[in-house]
Amino acid sequence: MSKTEAWKTWEGRVVSGKFPLRQWLGGSDHSAVFLTERPGTGSEKAAIKLIEAEGPDAEREVTRLHAAGRLSHPNLISIFEAGRGQIDGTPVVYTVMEYAEEDLSQILPQRPLTPGEVSDMLAPMLDGLSYLHGNGLAHGRIKPSNALAVGDQIKLSADSVAPAGEPNTARRRVGVYDAPETSSGTLSPEGDVWSLGVTIIAALTQKPTGAAQGSQSDPGLPGGIPEPFQGIARECLHIDPKRRCSLVDIRARLQPAGRSVPVESEAAPVLRSSGNTRSILIGVALVVVAVMVVWGLLRSHGKENSAQAPEPGTQQSSPATAPEPKPAPMVPQPTEPAKNSASPGGAVLHQVMPDIPPSAEHTIRGTIKVVVRVEVDASGKVSSAKLKSAGPSRYFAERVLKAAQQWEFAPPEVNGQPAASIWLLQFQLRRGGTQASAQRQTR
Repeated sequence: MSKTEAWKTWEGRVVSGKFPLRQWLGGSDHSAVFLTERPGTGSEKAAIKLIEAEGPDAEREVTRLHAAGRLSHPNLISIFEAGRGQIDGTPVVYTVMEYAEEDLSQILPQRPLTPGEVSDMLAPMLDGLSYLHGNGLAHGRIKPSNALAVGDQIKLSADSVAPAGEPNTARRRVGVYDAPETSSGTLSPEGDVWSLGVTIIAALTQKPTGAAQGSQSDPGLPGGIPEPFQGIARECLHIDPKRRCSLVDIRARLQPAGRSVPVESEAAPVLRSSGNTRSILIGVALVVVAVMVVWGLLRSHGKENSAQAPEPGTQQSSPATAPEPKPAPMVPQPTEPAKNSASPGGAVLHQVMPDIPPSAEHTIRGTIKVVVRVEVDASGKVSSAKLKSAGPSRYFAERVLKAAQQWEFAPPEVNGQPAASIWLLQFQLRRGGTQASAQRQTR
């Protein structure tokens, strides 16, 4: 039995008399992670990580974890408790931490991230690392499995954090994401930058690229990596740690000019106290009020026009006071013909939504729009489907195309006989669901 298989047999056990091992979530030969609950939190989910250790090494590990538990940053996983225990006579160090629904390593086997998604991922990672480095710490384990999703936030794991420059022979280089110099057991901010560069490459290509063991040359980068990520990765992956770019350099390349996608929101600058501050704020307030009045008039006028002449074959907006409809489930399923899907001489009879795994769905930021052109025969079946607009992700586009091929229609009639038709199907993919609309095209 392998070590990983042995970990799994611990499901159902209790650590330190208070943390039940509810479900094995993953692990390796040196550690295992289980779903657990914290006492007194009303069965709130938490994760518990177990590492086999004893003696002085175990005591040092617990001390380090207690220090990591005192860290507080919105982009770091919270550590609630750490200690020592035994399971079946095996001494372990345990860490109880914030539960994350998934991590980047679960997404990449299914698809690479888009450049926009990588930009969105890097921003919180840079914030978390800047906090650590500013406090004299290094993460030491930057890789996809340690970039985690908690609700709508991206957070870095914190259980590997240690003082920068402190030698630790137990933390030697173990994989492609680790910087070459970590083979000596020393962690550093420069080592985190190397690992971040490899993670960027893996996110875009699904394959990490690093340096061969003992190599004295900077690693070559795979082709097809768009800017600014090609340049960022190149500057992260210098064999000489002193030549690597800083987190500030990476942030500067990403935004504003280097950012591959528009910034949706930026933090407002802090106004310094001055004699003009009050007058500036008053002026801004007056402008905001004027804009809101004009916007309200235009919105009211737009609603009247749309109520008089709704566009056939598209979904009408609900009144402003009505709650926004929930997106349709992201699993293949038939639906009743939607009234607004009908066009004179034809209607949608059967819709199928794209089958998208929850792990892939969670990577969606904003709305992904995909449009498919389908040719429908006289029986109402789709005879041909082609992408008219694929959107930013080939992965999602292919899922949508497959779903579109399964739609069915009530064919229009020509001289009393069913006839072929052409439709445009627009899918809007959001985190938590997909919406679709159909519009018949004239030949």
